[in-house]
Amino acid sequence: MLSAKSLFQEILDDDESFRLFCSIAASGETQGGWENARIAALVPASEQQLVPKITRHGADEDKHGRIFNALMKKRGLEPVPVPPETDYTMLLERQGIGVAHAKLKADQPLTVQDIITYLAHSRVTEQRAAEQMVMLRKYFADHPQVGKAVRMISGDEDNHLAYTHEELLRFAAEGQGRFIQRTLRECALAEIRIHRDVSLAVMDRMGRILGWSRARSALLAAGIHAVYAYERLAGWRRMVTLRMPERRNALGGPATPAPEFV
Repeated sequence: MLSAKSLFQEILDDDESFRLFCSIAASGETQGGWENARIAALVPASEQQLVPKITRHGADEDKHGRIFNALMKKRGLEPVPVPPETDYTMLLERQGIGVAHAKLKADQPLTVQDIITYLAHSRVTEQRAAEQMVMLRKYFADHPQVGKAVRMISGDEDNHLAYTHEELLRFAAEGQGRFIQRTLRECALAEIRIHRDVSLAVMDRMGRILGWSRARSALLAAGIHAVYAYERLAGWRRMVTLRMPERRNALGGPATPAPEFV
């Protein structure tokens, strides 16, 4: 049976596919940690109250990277280089989504619109991350090898998503609503396209590692294209709506440590 659970179980059971999966995930999380740390360092004077939250966001991403590396280490595996076509974070940056790395590498303060751009980018990508972790939590929350990591990362992603909603709504109330909606839409449409391309690239790599038949690979590719078609038509709208979250001030405290993974 071809299902999300059986697919991930197959990837989890094979050392090479598991190593590739964790390497891609660790790289993306570590990159996100760096981006958040640089943004926190460059927050404009008018938004200094955001610095602890952005710092915690980055600390969480760094922690997730360490968790994925620790999962590999427990199986005696070393990370592998991330194929460029599977590098979701860098592909988004190259499409001009989020705050440009050239700005992050400079020492000039960011503008308020830069901060809104960062939050909009995070709101879209954290939606994807939270949904993926909900799926993994549904099937693998009690798994002896990855269950604890799945539960911890899922909780963090929910916090990140809540934080972006709350802060963007604050900026909208301050008169930035049109810029926020325009930026969210641009981010969402780019993200669904890049998510499709990265998903196809990852499944192609996994298929070669696991020896999938052409028919199975074609079926998975068709499913990825079908999801993209739905998201391009209407599904992207879930990424641009803003609602005050039940979990207020979700990043208002220190990052939750994960000593058992490091």
